[in-house]
Amino acid sequence: MAQVYNAGSIKVLEGLDAVRMRPGMYIGSTGSRGLHHLLWEIVDNAIDEAMGGYATEVSVTLHKDGSASVWDNGRGVPVDAHPELGIPGVQVIFTRLHAGGKFGNENYAYSGGLHGVGASVVNALSRWLTVDAFINWTHYSMRFESIEDADHKILSGHPVTPLQKLGNTRKRGTLVRFLPDDRVFEETSFNHDTVRNRLRELAYLNKNVRIIFTDERLQDASARQEEFCYTGGIADYVRHMNRDKTPIHDRLIAFEGRKDDVLFSCAVQYTDGYSESVFSFVNNIPTPEGGTHEAGFRSAWTRAFNDYARKIGVLKEKDNNLSGEDFREGITAIICVMVKNPQFEGQTKGRLGNTEVRPAVESIVSSQMTLYLEDLKNQEIAQKIVEKAVKAARVREATRKARDVARVKNELEAAPLVGKLSACTGRKASENELFIVEGDSAGGSAKQGRDRHFQAILPLRGKPLNAEKKRLDQVLSNEEFRSIITALGTGIEAEFDLSLLKYHKVIILADADQDGAHIRAILLTFFYRYMRELVSDGHVFIGMPPLYAVKRQNGIEYAYDDKELKKITARSRGGYTIQRYKGLGEMNPEQLWETTMDPKKRKLMQVTIEDAVQEDNLITILMGDKVEPRREYITQHAEFNKADHFEGQQGAFKPE
Repeated sequence: MAQVYNAGSIKVLEGLDAVRMRPGMYIGSTGSRGLHHLLWEIVDNAIDEAMGGYATEVSVTLHKDGSASVWDNGRGVPVDAHPELGIPGVQVIFTRLHAGGKFGNENYAYSGGLHGVGASVVNALSRWLTVDAFINWTHYSMRFESIEDADHKILSGHPVTPLQKLGNTRKRGTLVRFLPDDRVFEETSFNHDTVRNRLRELAYLNKNVRIIFTDERLQDASARQEEFCYTGGIADYVRHMNRDKTPIHDRLIAFEGRKDDVLFSCAVQYTDGYSESVFSFVNNIPTPEGGTHEAGFRSAWTRAFNDYARKIGVLKEKDNNLSGEDFREGITAIICVMVKNPQFEGQTKGRLGNTEVRPAVESIVSSQMTLYLEDLKNQEIAQKIVEKAVKAARVREATRKARDVARVKNELEAAPLVGKLSACTGRKASENELFIVEGDSAGGSAKQGRDRHFQAILPLRGKPLNAEKKRLDQVLSNEEFRSIITALGTGIEAEFDLSLLKYHKVIILADADQDGAHIRAILLTFFYRYMRELVSDGHVFIGMPPLYAVKRQNGIEYAYDDKELKKITARSRGGYTIQRYKGLGEMNPEQLWETTMDPKKRKLMQVTIEDAVQEDNLITILMGDKVEPRREYITQHAEFNKADHFEGQQGAFKPE
């Protein structure tokens, strides 16, 4: 029977209830990413004080009780009564959505937070939150809690104490401490490395600002506290990013400028590699999806170097201009803009949309690069960049011709897949899955065990190339990569088109050993470098096969790591036998389906890009030319048989 729908059916959410009802709208998710987003909101407020010139120090602490605190030595959160609401400013900021000091430009000329929801959202999604303001030589404090009333309704971020005056102080600034609510989040433990990497990044982006990170949870007392402060700013950041690469010039290209209300700065250094590493920020907020600031930088950079190449005679009048790809081969660049009223795509701020930023950035880059390229002391560096771009253009043209020939002969589209890809019968890409399986033996089991209506199988008959060390033409000459490109149907690099993807999930299925880990790393490197949108849009997964089968009289139970094995054997009464799977090929089709391919039972790890700079550095370490950094990383981190954590990959592990 249909329910009556009238005005009485409309539910009005009061105060912060809307945040608690739909947290994903404000912080993206209730997983690890959303949890850390809470901390970033408070950290961004502290950094905004530093950006405004009011603070020189920020301290972030992860406490043993699971809470986190952020302190800055800025002006202190307002404690006087709001003229309209009649309550302290601190209470307004932490209990009212869309209330803050960043809507105008009187208090913050440039800031990362502009929606006025950051502090209040953190309060709404915390068990408790305390604010201490050190202002006018006085220490004030206020506490908020998300409490359950007699009707079992949660009162989100409710003030449980009035603003208290605790005494006199010489300290200044704001201290916020909060405990994420375990009734909201899937996990409430902050990741040490995630927090550390972001704070170090902020120190690079805000030169001379001292950032102190303390993790009281660490057993090693000497490792509990770190301090970040960089006098060189983003130039130091680029050097840090290239520490395991081979630069072709030591002196960086770095400059800054202003056009109207847009402030722009960048630091650039080229390496002998083939990958493009351009990372952008707006008001200290990472913009992994780019936007108008990146578009302005790329177009002006390409135009400046094409003009220079013609001026020095490398490009003749009859020659076509080199492409932006050519001039960005091997580039490592940090670009930052400060915008008074940035327009992001959503609260999570992934892409900049301000149309006025592109021409402003183009103007700044064009004028600064004209001066740079006219300076005699910069000629050696400029000529090296042009020479590298010319070589890249030659390879690109040769690759294009080879690709055209391959299309004509239909080799790229069909030949590598003959007898190899077992396609699915379903025609809805949104429902289909492609398993890229290590080895013919496992591929055979997967083909027999799959649900052919929506699961396709592509076995790898050889190990693909390490795409980090190869040019595009070499990648395309590899049969395994050609098979993957053809199966996915999206094209590659500049021609990549996500709308043509034939499978919603691309699942890497490899053995849980060193060889399997190497194949996963090779494939993830290829996807990251040449099909990055496939990863960033959440289409790449890692299949998690079990390591053990515990066989009893009444059936079989599977363990995905040693810890899970102990739990199973501890509760198993009577006799049992343990089978250790050395590889996927040891499983029969029924076992492979039941443990690894059945959407109702399997475990998948989704590969996402949480921190683009960190991911880029990690790929350089693991897949680059230098051996020592790789040896150090593997010695410290690699655990091939640990199913619930794939070290170094910013992924979410979740049973479907």
